[in-house]
Amino acid sequence: MGKKIYVGNLAYNTNESAIRSLFEPCGTVASVNVITDRDTGASKGFAFVEMGTDEEAKKAIASLDGTDLDGRKIKVNEAMDRPARRGNDRY
Repeated sequence: MGKKIYVGNLAYNTNESAIRSLFEPCGTVASVNVITDRDTGASKGFAFVEMGTDEEAKKAIASLDGTDLDGRKIKVNEAMDRPARRGNDRY
């Protein structure tokens, strides 16, 4: 298991500091990255959190999945690697 965690179903106004505060009781939060639209800068409703160790990541997933944050029940699980893109294919 990696140390990187996917956090989904976020309210669009949830910021990095709110996410960091939620995850800090589970261990060292190395980074928080709220994903935003490149054109508007608005949140896309999900983020990635990197914990200090695998054990801290497992603890965060177990204890925070389904937790309420800013009025939304968040989804917390292990981040999956993004599939490789093929050549110049457009989707």
